[in-house]
Amino acid sequence: MATFPTTPLDRPLRIAFLGTPEFAAACLQALIASSHEVVGVVTAPDRPAGRGHRVQASAVKMIAEKQEIPMLQPTNLKSTEFIEAFANWHVDVAIVVAFRMLPEIVWNSPPFGTINLHASLLPNLRGAAPIHRAIMAGLKETGVTTFSLEHAIDTGDVLLQHATDIAPHENTGDLHDRLADLGKSLIVQTLDTLVAGSLAGVPQNRAHSKAAILEAPKLFKTDCKIDWNLPGQTLLDHIRGLAPYPKAWCPSPWGDLKILEAKEYKELQISDLYGNAIAHQNKLVVACQDGWIQILHLVAPGKRPMSGSEWLNGLGDRKPGIWGTQPE
Repeated sequence: MATFPTTPLDRPLRIAFLGTPEFAAACLQALIASSHEVVGVVTAPDRPAGRGHRVQASAVKMIAEKQEIPMLQPTNLKSTEFIEAFANWHVDVAIVVAFRMLPEIVWNSPPFGTINLHASLLPNLRGAAPIHRAIMAGLKETGVTTFSLEHAIDTGDVLLQHATDIAPHENTGDLHDRLADLGKSLIVQTLDTLVAGSLAGVPQNRAHSKAAILEAPKLFKTDCKIDWNLPGQTLLDHIRGLAPYPKAWCPSPWGDLKILEAKEYKELQISDLYGNAIAHQNKLVVACQDGWIQILHLVAPGKRPMSGSEWLNGLGDRKPGIWGTQPE
């Protein structure tokens, strides 16, 4: 296990950065602009993406190439070739943001170990989807955490944290961008504190409040399905927690509909026919357990995103139908 210095260092840190998506790219840019030296970058191999399935480089790779930073794109993180190439960078510390699980021979090799950035207030929301899950759970607060990497995922000692409120109508895309800004600052602050000789970890079982700890596992299609039998606020949290990606969805007589945005609708009395979609004053509304939800934007099969009213107009005289199954 890594040990941090207890007296100030008289030199900048040599850093290896490991990450792939936009969230990680924002952090890499902040490190490049800091007083520390990024001597190598590890990112995912280029992969087909988009409708044309064109091979695309990761957001992190594009920055590394522009800055002419040595880079590795291993398919096998346990390969001798990768392990030796990583060791030849002779880094003081590795920084991981949104990357794959590393073998211990890699994460434990730098003198100061490997520091991970996670988009939650650990130990809450350990896992692959902390931003989505925070909103889906209706949380009022989340944040970012730096911690020392250990064997079990997201369980190492907490180093620094920055909390932030979740706005009532904020979706995952909005929160992602805010947490990326907080995260890149927190990483630099963590390394500056290390250099100052005052960085110390706190075990996660002593770092959390008395509130229940939620998990944040990877999202699958079944996790995104809307259950209209639930209360309205739960549904609204579910929808905004999955927007703009991967999107909440529900079955309908017109195929699976992806719901991008919705709000509470108070103009109708509560119905016991949950999932009943109707047109009311040219608004698309759906009955749920304790009221009605207005669908503001959706995506129908094979169509572009559109407003609920536009979708209704496309139906003509046909009724929207019953969405989802009814309680027994």
